[in-house]
Amino acid sequence: MRRQKYLTLSAMIVYLTYIGMVAPLSTDLYLPALPEMGKYFATSEFLVGLTLTIFFFVFAVSMILFGPLSDKFGRRPILIFGAAAYTAASFACAISADIYSLLIGRFFQAVGAGAMITVSTAIIKDCFRGQIMTKILAITQALGVIAPMAAPLIGGLLLTFTDWRGSFYLLTILGAINLFVAFLFCETLPEQKRYRGDILQSLTLLVDAARKKYFMAVMIMFALMSSPFMAYLSSSSFIYVEHFSLTAQEYSYFFAFNASASILGPILYLKLKDLMSNAGLVRMIYFIAIVSGILVLTVGQSRAVMFLISFLPFTAIGSMVRPFATEILLLEAKENVGTASSVINFVPTLFGSLGMMLGTLPWGNFISGLGIIILAATALSIALWTLIKFGRFGAARQSASDVTN
Repeated sequence: MRRQKYLTLSAMIVYLTYIGMVAPLSTDLYLPALPEMGKYFATSEFLVGLTLTIFFFVFAVSMILFGPLSDKFGRRPILIFGAAAYTAASFACAISADIYSLLIGRFFQAVGAGAMITVSTAIIKDCFRGQIMTKILAITQALGVIAPMAAPLIGGLLLTFTDWRGSFYLLTILGAINLFVAFLFCETLPEQKRYRGDILQSLTLLVDAARKKYFMAVMIMFALMSSPFMAYLSSSSFIYVEHFSLTAQEYSYFFAFNASASILGPILYLKLKDLMSNAGLVRMIYFIAIVSGILVLTVGQSRAVMFLISFLPFTAIGSMVRPFATEILLLEAKENVGTASSVINFVPTLFGSLGMMLGTLPWGNFISGLGIIILAATALSIALWTLIKFGRFGAARQSASDVTN
């Protein structure tokens, strides 16, 4: 690891994990308060739901922009900017007087979150190599599930003694902590390795990344598997509260239990990585996804517990895909790692946003819709993997990043 004056290896792992919690905390924390927010602002469910959609869309765009900028200016300035913007925007959300002020606050909150996330991924590649990088990716992913697991529970608890603003005040405090540590962080990208062109030219690095056919094909193949979970995120409250008639508090328990399964994925990845080939891992992921999709469509319709059990396998393998895909793609990136990191984070978020919109389409039955999304996304991913196997997008730069053998 590149030397840090104030942060030890353990502190770095904790900090990178903490950054990774930004996105789920920014969404899951106030999910239980969505109905209350609609009544408070006397506005439609669509506008309240737009606070989620606008965050994810701007979050994705922010990541794609700040990656190249971090390759030019270094990781630390972008990290500090992101933490400062996130903290200020969180406070603006907390004091919003109307729904439109809240939407503007969410816009800038997403800008800051995107800057931090894309830089944190680049920092891992800057600082670690080989098996250590694999372990760091898995550890940060495993610990990162604490946020989506605990966020709705904390949000529900906050509602017992405060209103929806309490969630955003808490996010302001967490953002301020992030900003404080960002000032302690020492730069990990040396001057001689930075991009030398001007700012506009640095953004053309994104075009260069997009031209790498194998890199982009593998990226989209894995990104497709992120759509169903985001569809679940957007539809879960309707499924548990409206379809199964649970209370908001009961919903938060089911949501948190499902989120806890996410910790299994990175652990499984560490256990299986040396026992199975990349292609074997891909086949296992597809098999479990198909089984989960079929279960959701069938027994998942009966009771809340059966729906939970049916979707749990997909949650587990979904969290396994993240460190697996990130390692494969980082190995493909030989230069301009910040740009590569922004693409690695942008594409799954973009597909996740699509999944979020698909999840709340007027299916008539959100459970059936979710099952269809799982099977359709898996089928498309398998089709793309088959094309990759037949060499339609070229070959991997090195055997360790080949998903076909």
